Amino acid sequence: MSIHEEYRAKHPKSFALRERARAAIPGGITHDIRHLNPFPIYVDRAQGTRKWDVDGNEYIDYWMGHGALFLGHCHPVVVKAVQEQVARGTHLGACHELEVRWAEQVNHLVPCAELTRFTMSGTEATHLALRIARAYTGRPRIVKFTGHFHGWHDGVVVGVNPPYDVPLSAGVPGATMDQVIVLPPNDSKAVATVLERGDIAAVILEPAGGQAGTTPTIPGYLAELREITRRHGVVLIFDEVITGFRYAPGGAQQYFNVTPDLTTLAKIVAGGLPGGAVCGTRELMSMLAHRGDPVWDRAERVAHAGTFNANPVGAAAAIATLELCADASLQARANKAGDVLRQGLGEALKKSGAPGAVYGEASIFHVAFEGKPGLAGLEKPRRGDLYHLLRCALMNNGVDSSMNHGWISALHTDEEIDRTVKAYAGAFRAMVEDRAFDRT
Repeated sequence: MSIHEEYRAKHPKSFALRERARAAIPGGITHDIRHLNPFPIYVDRAQGTRKWDVDGNEYIDYWMGHGALFLGHCHPVVVKAVQEQVARGTHLGACHELEVRWAEQVNHLVPCAELTRFTMSGTEATHLALRIARAYTGRPRIVKFTGHFHGWHDGVVVGVNPPYDVPLSAGVPGATMDQVIVLPPNDSKAVATVLERGDIAAVILEPAGGQAGTTPTIPGYLAELREITRRHGVVLIFDEVITGFRYAPGGAQQYFNVTPDLTTLAKIVAGGLPGGAVCGTRELMSMLAHRGDPVWDRAERVAHAGTFNANPVGAAAAIATLELCADASLQARANKAGDVLRQGLGEALKKSGAPGAVYGEASIFHVAFEGKPGLAGLEKPRRGDLYHLLRCALMNNGVDSSMNHGWISALHTDEEIDRTVKAYAGAFRAMVEDRAFDRT
């Protein structure tokens, strides 16, 4: 059978659910990244590093909650904390001790964090961080980099995917996008030139490279950005939604030893439940604080609301998770597994005769059939059909991962890494046999 024929044969119940979903949900999905040709799987349950779909198929998981589950699915310590808090209250409509403990943990672990404010997602976190930067500096414009993703709000939808002159989404006013200056990554001279304008409030980037390191950051670049932004009085924002607590207990800023002014967090910071955060220097974060001055509180302070900010159930999961993630041996173990897996996948790709490269850093791996991108990132769109086919072929072989990259948890074993290499080898061979790379 072809890859798609085998996939359809293995997933009849998922297909039926997709048909139901299309009648109830726009496009049949609730997150763009879950779009899959010919149809997505529907997962029934998960535990540790494994998950099972509604058809009973078992997978070694490298989605890991879109990177949020560094401790794996249903870690017993996290489950216990959530169960205990659910019994005490799911929404207290008030301040509570857990939000204080959660903020204290973030401030303890993240180098730039003197104060922390919670949101409900990474998108909300980057939106709030940019608002803080603009209010603090009194300047209107933001610098971001091609290929870097900072959520789906209007202020960051430019320059995400090639062709970079086409925004990530329709429905965004041009006047909003005009406030964002998009530069190529890894080009500190371009940044220095733009900051000379004097109207830039902040530079925001994924410190390990755009879209989970798909376009890696070159050595020394972050330190150069730190020096340039400091010289021009521009706020440097690290978007650590993906790298936070994964690269090291203090995230990429600890890993690379470069401290920004603000950091945005989500995924691991909320222990696998919905939640995000902005943290940074006391001076910047105090833009959110009431002062009892009517003029400040009404016209100069940064306003921030949110019904579910620092929800006690999420806070309980977060505290349990971050207490464990403070142990650097977990990141060291996952990072070592990343080295082993990347080497094995690279050898499997080459042996199969399929084109491309395998690369990555820490506990993240990337498969790129176009090869490793240059310093300026991908200059043309990826062959999306190849990555959809790869994911189907992987699931036929008992592994689930993102289209072109995956996240290793602290729980993946040596035996699972070995099985994963074999699964990818089978998927690459199946793609070659399907003549997937012959099509133009």
